Amino acid sequence: MNGRYFANFASLVVTLGCASMSVGVWRAPQPVADPAPATADAQPEKPPAEQPGAPVASEKPAGQPADGAAADTPKEDPAYVLGFTVKDIDGRDQKLDQYKGKVVLIVNVASRCGYTPQYEGLERLYQKNRDAGLVILGFPANNFNGQEPGTDAEIKEFCSSKYGVTFPMFSKISVTGQDQHPLYKKLASQPAPVGGDPKWNFTKFLVDRQGNVVARFSSNAKPDEPKEGESKAMAEKIEELLKAK
Repeated sequence: MNGRYFANFASLVVTLGCASMSVGVWRAPQPVADPAPATADAQPEKPPAEQPGAPVASEKPAGQPADGAAADTPKEDPAYVLGFTVKDIDGRDQKLDQYKGKVVLIVNVASRCGYTPQYEGLERLYQKNRDAGLVILGFPANNFNGQEPGTDAEIKEFCSSKYGVTFPMFSKISVTGQDQHPLYKKLASQPAPVGGDPKWNFTKFLVDRQGNVVARFSSNAKPDEPKEGESKAMAEKIEELLKAK
């Protein structure tokens, strides 16, 4: 083989080798794998109502009226004391709110007390001012030294025959102690100087035309002798409330 032929043969081998190397470098594109599926621990998206800027459904606290419903009525005044039903001295249920619009004097009474003659003064006070809007409510009670031991029938007979009482009288109740009547619990719960349990028979609570208790007077306040002290103060307060409309 001459030298020229050998040189051509070597050039051909080199050319084929380069082509072979070039083909070996190229790779076909591989398929891309799908994204991994979400795991069980993955958190779901928030509902639209909880996304920032999205409207949130309103929730009303339990007991609140729905949209368009009437609002709750105003709360009762803590001093309002005519919201009770009591039995009169004949055993009939009476709602005290029937006296709303009047000036009311609530008195715990007794038949064997040193203040028992005040029945007469209370009746005169009632007769004098009833047309102006005063009413007196008598509540017999046996809380102080057993000075009201009688039955309702006996109390009624005593009051009418001895003192000519015509103002409303009610069944005997307890005005203090563990069995205190709800009416007197409400009276006693008032702030000073009105509140507190009665200290004795013929304690007097004065109620305005709106049914709110506004004043308190002790057993010493004589209803028919408004000359001085508590007696005068009570007469002036009753007159003031009767003038108010």
